[in-house]
Amino acid sequence: MKRRDFLQKTLPAGILLPSFMNGFSFRAFGMDSPELNSLLQPVTETDHVLVIVQLNGGNDGLNTVIPLEYFSNYVNARSNIYIPQEKVLPLNGKTGLHPAMTGMADLYQQGQLKVVHSVGYPQPNFSHFRATDIWMSASDSSTIVNSGWAGRYLNYEYPNFPNGYPNSSMTDPLAIQIGSVTSLTFQGPAVSMGMSISSATNFYNLINGIADPVPNTPAGKELAYIRSVSQQTQQYATVIKNAAAKVTKQGAYPTPNPLADQLKIVARLIAGGLKTRVYMVSYGGFDTHAVQVNSTETTTGVHANLLGNVSKAIKAFQDDLRMLGADERVVGMTFSEFGRRVKSNASTGTDHGAAAPLFLFGKNVMGGVLGDTPRVPVTAAVGDNVPFQYDFRSVYATLLSKWLCVDDKDLQQIMLKNYQQLPLVQSIGCKKPVDLSGEQLISNYPNPFTTSTVITFKTAGGHTLIQVMDASGRVVANLTDKDYPAGTYTVVFNSGILPSGMYYARLQNMAIQQVRPMLKVKP
Repeated sequence: MKRRDFLQKTLPAGILLPSFMNGFSFRAFGMDSPELNSLLQPVTETDHVLVIVQLNGGNDGLNTVIPLEYFSNYVNARSNIYIPQEKVLPLNGKTGLHPAMTGMADLYQQGQLKVVHSVGYPQPNFSHFRATDIWMSASDSSTIVNSGWAGRYLNYEYPNFPNGYPNSSMTDPLAIQIGSVTSLTFQGPAVSMGMSISSATNFYNLINGIADPVPNTPAGKELAYIRSVSQQTQQYATVIKNAAAKVTKQGAYPTPNPLADQLKIVARLIAGGLKTRVYMVSYGGFDTHAVQVNSTETTTGVHANLLGNVSKAIKAFQDDLRMLGADERVVGMTFSEFGRRVKSNASTGTDHGAAAPLFLFGKNVMGGVLGDTPRVPVTAAVGDNVPFQYDFRSVYATLLSKWLCVDDKDLQQIMLKNYQQLPLVQSIGCKKPVDLSGEQLISNYPNPFTTSTVITFKTAGGHTLIQVMDASGRVVANLTDKDYPAGTYTVVFNSGILPSGMYYARLQNMAIQQVRPMLKVKP
């Protein structure tokens, strides 16, 4: 009998595994029983690792991946912060990277960087706290979910955690977060599935057996005792120290660079042999409402420094993994809680927006640019946003399926809904990557229109969704959401009382997702 079948079919409702065997927990009962040991095996056998890089504050996507295809409109919308075309690092002829991102440009040329345009979700939220929760939980913006997407995945792999762990098949932390407390991302249905190392300094203190000095007072002695007890009860301290000790030489990392400090630790632990599946690091400062650039030279300033540090850290990480012989096993992903508005503000900054580009990096990433260049309106209004083309949960679903080898029948339970998968990574040992067609699959006529327009779309068959979004990135209409035989179809968008302005028709057909602009004008 398979483990998951055993859990589902043999345990009465409300009975917890730690106490069902004559009152003994797995840890107390021991690991001699084959039945118990089989229950604690991971669902999938894979040595793949996912590294999540959080960019706190809401990164400005249009000044990160510059829309060369619509450069004059971009300049009009951002006259005080735009990046000059001759200084952009070109990618595919239609877009380019900020000039501070030379390291990631090198990865792109090596086929180890994937740029995914316009990643977001319907009904975007512009609060830092709520938007971050949405990205970490993979919930709809109108739904509160108290577990994280990676936590649910790890609970699927290790459903009885923490009871019976560590054990002979999983001696190591399931997930590690460096640089902050363990976030919602790693929260399982009942407990957090990860552990945190609050800073690079604390990591090196741990592996070197160094404790921060305490004052020579009664309170200081109490603090020293508490720290000692805490370290003794930390189940994974020893395995982390042992893994770190196996790596005595690493590649060069830029300094000072807080993100590089964190990624250096991750590379060391991966190469040291930890079985940890998911790591998360973070880097802040991207809430650039004012003085995002230096007014005399827009390629420099706060945002340039941030992007430069991210680019240098990720490039050093990849070089180090290659030197350590671990790059075959690792894929990384960046995310930020939202992008910024299309139009810059008067303070040489940008305000909270909707969709933004997302990066994936690694030896087994399917390099290139995915999606259409975000269209910048000829005359951008202060409330205009980049409409989302790819739902961020499609990225998560793809990484779970194609990289971490989650079975399709369990994927929807982890992700809460069915999300289409994208051509992002080589599915080594899992499934074949999906290919996309470059054909234009959605259009409308008339365009411009006054009250209604006919949207024509082509589907390869299967689940097909047609949505309409306004200029702020909010979904205003779901025109169809069902399975179709392969073919060409039409739907009518009646705009009703919606104001005149720019709208976007979005097609999602399995892995294929396209966005096309539509203009409503006054009669």
